[in-house]
Amino acid sequence: MTKPADVSDADWETDVLKQEKPVLVDFWAPWCGPCRMVAPIVEELADEYAGKVEFRKLNTDDNPKTTMKYGVRSIPTLLVFKQGQPVGQIIGFRPKSDLKKRLDEALT
Repeated sequence: MTKPADVSDADWETDVLKQEKPVLVDFWAPWCGPCRMVAPIVEELADEYAGKVEFRKLNTDDNPKTTMKYGVRSIPTLLVFKQGQPVGQIIGFRPKSDLKKRLDEALT
């Protein structure tokens, strides 16, 4: 299983916005039950999309600046970035098939 790398307010620009590949960012917090349910699905997707998409996790408790900038009000929220711009958003727990479909849509 490929664990998504952690990203913070400090390295957001380098790790997400300036990536050549699309980046899926999992906005989460340690106390969030649905976040713990979606994490293994995101890890499976990281394996399946290896080489095509970068995967990152942002702890919303520790990184309020980025969380507020993108209007993340409920977690888990998954945002897909392409060339520095958000191109897809998934809020709340969704089954893997749903996440794959939304990720594929964002990549086209």
